Amino acid sequence: MSDYTEKYISSHLFLKREEGFEHAPFDREIACYESICSGNIELVKVFATPLCSEGYGILSKDPLRNLKYHFAISAALIARFCINSGMTLEEAYNLSDIYIMKSDECRTEAEVHAVHQEMIEGYTRHMRRVRNSGIYSKQIVRALDYISDHLHGKIMIEDAAAYLKISPAYLSRLFKAETGIAFSNYVSKTKAEEAANLLTFSEYTDSEISNLLGFSSQSYFIKIFKKYLGVTPKEYKKRYKFPDFSKEK
Repeated sequence: MSDYTEKYISSHLFLKREEGFEHAPFDREIACYESICSGNIELVKVFATPLCSEGYGILSKDPLRNLKYHFAISAALIARFCINSGMTLEEAYNLSDIYIMKSDECRTEAEVHAVHQEMIEGYTRHMRRVRNSGIYSKQIVRALDYISDHLHGKIMIEDAAAYLKISPAYLSRLFKAETGIAFSNYVSKTKAEEAANLLTFSEYTDSEISNLLGFSSQSYFIKIFKKYLGVTPKEYKKRYKFPDFSKEK
């Protein structure tokens, strides 16, 4: 490294310190990538931050170009995390190329942000299928997708069966045979686990989470949560609440 380069880097870092600049918290960034790899779209929404929000470095003085540079970096990192979690190289890189080309065609910052959100959700849904495809039949993979996509409302087996174009009785038998748990119990368990994630990683209150996940009442939410997590939501939050490093100085 030349003396000029070393001096430039030292000067750049000094100015950033003087300006009080802080990069986005590393733990939160890793948690976002890991939630994408887990296929958990709701948890991704908790961790994902808009490109070039507070904590992002400046890669170009042109705002739109700067946004596109960060988009390309984000796409590359997500692809590599997904490959490490089981997505094929071809699929991961094809998706990355598609989204980067799509962002390159954007003419406004709002368009880039929209494509970035589309990319995050697209990779997350692909990873959900990757994680389920080697374990369950196509019908049950689609049933699990249906449940994940409707966690914020009341999920009935009749509606899922209609979506799959099979009878509720057949779906009930197939679901229990492949997952080892009844459809309704799986829904309750998944909602309880999602509530646990939100209690740990978000600022939502117990009642807000209960409403967000479509529970009929707060008391029913507490009952289901305790059944699958062993403690009440309040007790769980006290034990496992994830610290907000962004507020630390």
